[in-house]
Amino acid sequence: MPPGVRGALVQRVSALPEGPLDISWLPTGTPELPLGRFRLHWEPASHAGWDVTAHLGLATTEVLLASWPAAPDDWPRLVRPTLHEVTGLCSALAVATSALDLSNRLAEV
Repeated sequence: MPPGVRGALVQRVSALPEGPLDISWLPTGTPELPLGRFRLHWEPASHAGWDVTAHLGLATTEVLLASWPAAPDDWPRLVRPTLHEVTGLCSALAVATSALDLSNRLAEV
């Protein structure tokens, strides 16, 4: 990772098994992640490979989603399925929350 960044903001996760992860760099000092967004951080592992972590933005905080210690050099292929699945779950929760909010508003009428 370049100096002065705290990680990479995942912009898009391909649905293809070998598909890419589109990212943008998050400068140090960037506020917490928006709801349902991921931050990846990686650094060389002590013996071989990469120590990779993924954080997930929640409503009021960030949480550790997963870590892959000593991941091989092709670690994006390793982490993509987890990020893809959680992206789907976050989308489903957003739709369910919107539907519940709408239902509550309609019940007040």
